[in-house]
Amino acid sequence: MTVQAPPATRSAVRHLHHDPADRPLITIWEVTRACALVCRHCRADAQTRAHPRQLTTEQGRALLDDIAAFGKPYPIVVLTGGDPFERPDLAELVRYGTSLGLHVALSPSVTPRLTPEVLAELREAGAVALSLSLDGAVAGTHDSFRGVPGVFDDTLRAAGWVKDAGFRLQVNTTVASNNVDELPDVLRTVIDLGASLWSVFFLVPTGRGSTLEPLSAAEVEDVLHWLHDVSDLIAVKATEAPHYRRIALQRARGERPELGELHRQLTAATEDLRAGRATRRRPPRPPIDVNSGRGFAFIDHLGDVYPSGFLPHHCGNVTEHGFREIYRTDPLLQSLRDPSQFHGPCGTCEFRDVCGGSRSHAYAVTGDVLASDPTCVRVATAGVAET
Repeated sequence: MTVQAPPATRSAVRHLHHDPADRPLITIWEVTRACALVCRHCRADAQTRAHPRQLTTEQGRALLDDIAAFGKPYPIVVLTGGDPFERPDLAELVRYGTSLGLHVALSPSVTPRLTPEVLAELREAGAVALSLSLDGAVAGTHDSFRGVPGVFDDTLRAAGWVKDAGFRLQVNTTVASNNVDELPDVLRTVIDLGASLWSVFFLVPTGRGSTLEPLSAAEVEDVLHWLHDVSDLIAVKATEAPHYRRIALQRARGERPELGELHRQLTAATEDLRAGRATRRRPPRPPIDVNSGRGFAFIDHLGDVYPSGFLPHHCGNVTEHGFREIYRTDPLLQSLRDPSQFHGPCGTCEFRDVCGGSRSHAYAVTGDVLASDPTCVRVATAGVAET
């Protein structure tokens, strides 16, 4: 006899309605590596000019054909970079993708290329959502992340243009030790900007991000619980922290562990915000069960496929083998869909099937894509117990 989970637990995490081994929910295509910014935490080595071998317009159209050939439900396609606005054929690619029935979103950098006129053109071409990055509550913090002065003010102005053009606005925030205390004020700004989703990226020490200090496992746990607390104010997504799903399930079961000083500080800093919006709260947005290679894939500017943009483990190239073939048959991608193969605590955890840990963090720290995620407090505690 199958024992059904309590209704609250079942609804705490959203699950895909299709087999993630058959097709991804989200496909990120880095349409170019060119970008005018020099972000300190960027996973990539952005360049001032496009790579001469980046996918051409025709190759891009062929890739979009291949993605659409997965059939319904079509994968969501996010065009990113570098800065996708560096591509002169971006509107053409958006228009072609949407003509195939694909849901196309954009993730540009805030540079002089982002203008109301360009936004209007891309919205008319069919793009429906756009994300902007806000990595601090004040200009000094954000501009330090982005490597260019004035970007903070430009981002706030651009957010208004994005909304005026009719896009759904997502705000991305990378969190590290140098800006974690600003999260409450970032939250206030994100709400004031009218964003539909706040995506908090937990720093992966790869690329330029290796020069920054990520949070400890205990601090990550504090931040994730705080994000769950405020998720009735705005929809929250935790990127490269799949244990947010574990926390959602634990909280649905009535489990609330003893948390640390960081959680207390973040909570105290948002008590007034929560009290002031007591009548305007929304049902929390349950996190969705997607992970690197399991419902998610990344295609770089040259057509190389990776489990995610933060996991530099090459799986094939779309110009040599179709993206559908790579996604469905690559041995590494297949192994990432079987949490029983994970090493250490992640392979035996009761939440392995719904969490699985950040494969990017595991690889960045240990060099083993199947290792346990060192940013999870359960892994860190198990490691202490073993020593």
